[in-house]
Amino acid sequence: MIRLICIFSAVFLTTCAQEESSNPFELAKNSLIIDTHIDAPHKLNLLNKQGKQIHNLADFTETQFDYPKAISGGLNIAFMSIYLPSETQINGTSFQEANQLIDLMEDVVTLNPEKFILIEATENLDSLINSRRIGLALGMENGAPIGGILERVKFFYDRGIRYITLTHSKANHISDSSYDPIHLWNGLSSFGKELIIEMNKVGIMVDISHVSDEAFFQAIEISEVPVIASHSSLRYFTPDFERNMSDAMLIKLAEKGGVVQINFGSTFISGKARNYSNEMKAYLIEELGEGFFSYSIEDQNEVREKFIELKGPLPFAEVSDVLDHIDRAIKLVGVDHVGLGSDFDGVGDSLPVGLKDVSMYPNLIQGMLDRGYLEKDIGKILGGNIKRVWRSAEEYAKNAG
Repeated sequence: MIRLICIFSAVFLTTCAQEESSNPFELAKNSLIIDTHIDAPHKLNLLNKQGKQIHNLADFTETQFDYPKAISGGLNIAFMSIYLPSETQINGTSFQEANQLIDLMEDVVTLNPEKFILIEATENLDSLINSRRIGLALGMENGAPIGGILERVKFFYDRGIRYITLTHSKANHISDSSYDPIHLWNGLSSFGKELIIEMNKVGIMVDISHVSDEAFFQAIEISEVPVIASHSSLRYFTPDFERNMSDAMLIKLAEKGGVVQINFGSTFISGKARNYSNEMKAYLIEELGEGFFSYSIEDQNEVREKFIELKGPLPFAEVSDVLDHIDRAIKLVGVDHVGLGSDFDGVGDSLPVGLKDVSMYPNLIQGMLDRGYLEKDIGKILGGNIKRVWRSAEEYAKNAG
């Protein structure tokens, strides 16, 4: 009788523990959440240029990422995007601007050491769970600052960069872009191929978001370690959008151990929003020409605002649309190859209802719970998978050195 009571008690306690931890806010609090793409540095820089003088992200701000929101949402590590628009590779300022944005993030940490910490390695990442400090890691969006100089890979590693997105909206000296109809290299340039080898040796993850399909397949073959798509979604839901990953690409990515970090932007995940975006693109071309991506973000946004006045606002996606992408990725390649790369502060006011800023990760977690996801699998999606890939890059570099 005593043994039966003990067994019953153990089962009861286990059930209670599962029910308690299935609260999405508790699960967010007790999990390692890593978001691989947040554009707060560029947004912060723009706000400061507008005279807003927001220096430290420590208080509530106009950005979708800041300290109070991150704490509320359970975020532990935010990859701050050191974003270099295509005009910086054209006017030759990309190296200077990359360093200025890195300086800005270092200042954020220096001003608020009790709230932020720079993260440069996977060691002790779990110590940030239930911590009052948010880890800031750095990823470079657009390899333009490398400037054809391989030694800059180590330079930027020493400055804290832990992944490099090979290109952005236009082909650069490294790779063709999924956004650019002009393909200079039919994939990667000769230097781009050398660059991937050097990134492997140094320990910087290769990010294939933004590259053309040809460049993706070349990169995946060259890299000796798993690669990431830091902020991409699935082309299955947006068939005309090369910026997202095709099924064949996702399968190849997974075969090499990589991970796709799902972008939350409505135009990345919703067919209806994608069609609206295509209409806006046509309007941008009509107003600015085929090379509108070479214009400043401010100039592009002015034209976008005119389009919105004519056509109305974007039809926002829902949390369920993001979940559909996660479901599809798991169906194709398994739960070990999908994570979160929101693009907060990088896709403007295009985020789904219920996922408008970093405080709202629990809404996504609730959706996963509602769809029957196991907590251990949710943990992989929230941060475990990207942590594995990051660690593999570190280990390869250590052995190569």
